[in-house]
Amino acid sequence: MTSKIARYWEQFLESLPAGGDPPPRCVEDFSFGTDPEDAAEIAELVIRGTKTATGSLLWALESDHKHRPCPGDHWIVTRGRDDPACVIRTLDAQVIPFDEVGVEYAHRGGEGDRTLASWRAMYWDYITWECARIRREPHEKAPLVMETFQVVYSEPLKR
Repeated sequence: MTSKIARYWEQFLESLPAGGDPPPRCVEDFSFGTDPEDAAEIAELVIRGTKTATGSLLWALESDHKHRPCPGDHWIVTRGRDDPACVIRTLDAQVIPFDEVGVEYAHRGGEGDRTLASWRAMYWDYITWECARIRREPHEKAPLVMETFQVVYSEPLKR
């Protein structure tokens, strides 16, 4: 974690009620999208509660030796590198083949026009890009880790 991200995590922990059990750790910080412009735009969708779900290609998580999201995990969403936007907590995560992801996830994904058709087009591009990166063949049964989450902290970083 960078110093700004670490400070943001500490700020979140300090905001929690005394006497409770704090989250054991932040899994990692990350940004949505493929560039800083996307990251900032999507972070705002998360903060506003428009985006409450996301998906990751299971093969990419395995290839990168990354943590598979689990209920109770905490993550810091950034507006791009080193610019914390909020802390989210995973509510649910399940593996679903790409072609079986339903309307609810598309809507909760919060991007585009929130239809299943729009979601499938966007995620097919993502799957194709990730598969090229990890040298796998994309197909409609590609396993996605579909995650729902909630924002648990969204105060600005104190300077």
